[in-house]
Amino acid sequence: MKLHKHVKKQYLFLIITLLFLFFVKENSYYTENKSYIESETNAKDSLSPVELFNSSYKLIKNNYWDKEIAQNTLSRLKKHYQGKIKDDADAKVAINSMLQGLNDPYSKFLDKEEFEEQNTSINSKIYGIGINIASQAGKIVIINVIKGTPADLAGLKSGDLIIKINGNDAPGKSIFQIANYIKNPKLQTVNIEVLRGNKKIIKQIKKDEIKIKTVYSEIIDKEIGYIKITSFITNECPIEFIDAINKIKDTKALVLDLRGNTGGLFQNAIFVVDLFLKDKNIVSVQGRSGHKNLYKTHDSGYIYDKPMAVLVDGESASASEIVSGALKDNKRAFIIGTRTFGKGLVQKVFPMANGTGMNLTIARYLTPLDIDINKKGIEPDFVIQITQKDRISNTDSQLNFALKTLHAEIERSKLVKK
Repeated sequence: MKLHKHVKKQYLFLIITLLFLFFVKENSYYTENKSYIESETNAKDSLSPVELFNSSYKLIKNNYWDKEIAQNTLSRLKKHYQGKIKDDADAKVAINSMLQGLNDPYSKFLDKEEFEEQNTSINSKIYGIGINIASQAGKIVIINVIKGTPADLAGLKSGDLIIKINGNDAPGKSIFQIANYIKNPKLQTVNIEVLRGNKKIIKQIKKDEIKIKTVYSEIIDKEIGYIKITSFITNECPIEFIDAINKIKDTKALVLDLRGNTGGLFQNAIFVVDLFLKDKNIVSVQGRSGHKNLYKTHDSGYIYDKPMAVLVDGESASASEIVSGALKDNKRAFIIGTRTFGKGLVQKVFPMANGTGMNLTIARYLTPLDIDINKKGIEPDFVIQITQKDRISNTDSQLNFALKTLHAEIERSKLVKK
């Protein structure tokens, strides 16, 4: 079988501060630990650079999930920067140094522009060209092109290396700098130069409003439904997923494709699992106090009880791992592919003064069998690699294996009924 049209090549998953269009915002409603900055300082207040640094220090100290690491790291760094912060740039460097000292790639300070960018992506609309990018070893790589967008129509492809944006060199720049080049409100078009293999390609692309669609579905072999969730980031994800389920509800089995899905909103993962399990544990979230909040499915949400296979890979992270972990531990689906990324930490978004914000790890999560998957990932039931030979021949061996497995389950079910 040929490579499915929604499947992209695997790329090194760097840090989840990753995207122009998708930015991971874990568990926006998780409130075991209240925001210090909101209780002590109105997020709309204007603070001096030193005051902003001090507020950040208290926020991290009072909310970071590992109290011991926070206390050991912060006091040393606070002393180091005493008297050295003169302006906003100094404050940003100092705050990020505190966060880097935690050795936690998911906790990040966001300046005003970065915070606005993150909030925009949650609303599932953005004005741009429709690409999803990541930074890999200092290079800016297109990891996804949204179907039907200006970038798609112009022929940009996943895997293209961005060399220049509107005359600005891309290598070495941050994701947010590249995003700002693209969003420049003074320009209606984006001049982009990419490297595809050894070939340089230059495109002039007119910007447009992008409606981010994250769920795609179709029916394969007339009896197996296929749903791909590219991200759990948007508020529209549950609505799109229900629509997808309705389109394939009469099939005899389902492939749920979470490959390349780096995560998103916690509640979206809970919503999806709730459709496939009845009165079962989904995930438990453990805060710095050690207390666990357990999330369970509800009988009323259960709507699909047919055989399932879930496709995962090394980029399947965070919310994707909540879904695949819950379905695996409850023996509800076959997990097929390669080991997942291993992000078992939960972030909360804290609005801060001066229009800034902070993504801070406040808890960890455990699968239904109390397994901590952080930095370990989830091992599939069936480990199937996409080989170089598969890529050359445009073959999806993981999807093929899932279809073969589900066809066997369908036949087994027929024999049982007889």
